[in-house]
Amino acid sequence: MSTRQYLSPPLRSRLPRVGTTIFSTMSALAQAHGAVNLGQGFPDFDCDPALLDAVNAAMRANHNQYPPMPGVPLLRQAVATKVAALYGHSYSPDDEITITAGATQAILTALLSVVHPGDEVIVLEPCYDSYLPNIELAGGVAVRVPLTPATFRPDFERLAAAITPRTRALIINTPHNPSATVWTALEMQALAETLRDTNILVISDEVYEHMVFDDEQHQSVASYPELLARSFIVSSFGKTFHVTGWKIGYVLAPKTLMHEFRKVHQYNVFSVNTPMQYGLATYMQDPGPYLQLPAFYQRKRDLFRAGLATTKLRLLPCEGSYFQSVDYSEIEHLRAMSGPSACEHLTRELGVAAIPMSAFYADGDGQTIIRFCFAKQDRTLQQALALLQQL
Repeated sequence: MSTRQYLSPPLRSRLPRVGTTIFSTMSALAQAHGAVNLGQGFPDFDCDPALLDAVNAAMRANHNQYPPMPGVPLLRQAVATKVAALYGHSYSPDDEITITAGATQAILTALLSVVHPGDEVIVLEPCYDSYLPNIELAGGVAVRVPLTPATFRPDFERLAAAITPRTRALIINTPHNPSATVWTALEMQALAETLRDTNILVISDEVYEHMVFDDEQHQSVASYPELLARSFIVSSFGKTFHVTGWKIGYVLAPKTLMHEFRKVHQYNVFSVNTPMQYGLATYMQDPGPYLQLPAFYQRKRDLFRAGLATTKLRLLPCEGSYFQSVDYSEIEHLRAMSGPSACEHLTRELGVAAIPMSAFYADGDGQTIIRFCFAKQDRTLQQALALLQQL
């Protein structure tokens, strides 16, 4: 019997600069040290049992085979009804709404459907970590425009200066992960003015749309006709209904844009979990769960912020999402550490895991800001606060 060893052929990586994400690294470190995991953005509490009952009923009703490629019609109609009621625009369930395998797949599919090799795509830093690799996979060139330091608000002069004849698309995110800022109506109007004489498309990441606090309103692109005509809007059932592991989201877009989106969608996913789509469609007949979500998370935000205020961590504003960022530069033994080192120290030595803001930049060195997720049970937050107060 031959003992010859066979080696895999050499590869040229499509993502040569990409390794294990900081989210996986910090979650593994938290598990290894038994730390309270406030790093990765997912709840540690259960979803509404009524939603599980609806999914179970769908399975029992034999909704277990492939659904239509764009999604179950009942769910697309439920999304259309919600969006029209909240944002004033009626998307066609037949031609302008597609159910996706989560928001990350939706963003990648949107980019693959419209970006050609060499096209430029503007991202506003800090940004969610999938954006840059997604652009690279589509053959595009990422153009990074920083949000205003300290406030993380959009800088439209810098955005306008970054636009070139090769600019194909812009990715925006509100409520914003990681900074928790929320775009205002004036900023949406400024965006429309900035793009008015261009053919630039917008990919609007609105997965935290139902987590806006202090009686403010989410400013969806769907509320601005000039913007929605050029936009893909991405949202997430997982974030809204506390079922992030289901990986189900949706995309809204005008018919011409959605036609191109579905060309790619049908070959990289084709369709999404059938019984969960039927369950969500049934559950969404009552708008209460998503209409009550701002108050639900604001109470958690206020509890967490009140506890953090007793530490030496400096609180940044939290207008939306379920994230709270803090600056650790006033803590002497942490001050000289990089963001990743500070987060590793907090996990190993204190027992609380966070994510460094630097992870959301291509080059985030020098950041002394870290991000916590407060989508947790009260007792989890109280446990984390008791540990953080030792700082």
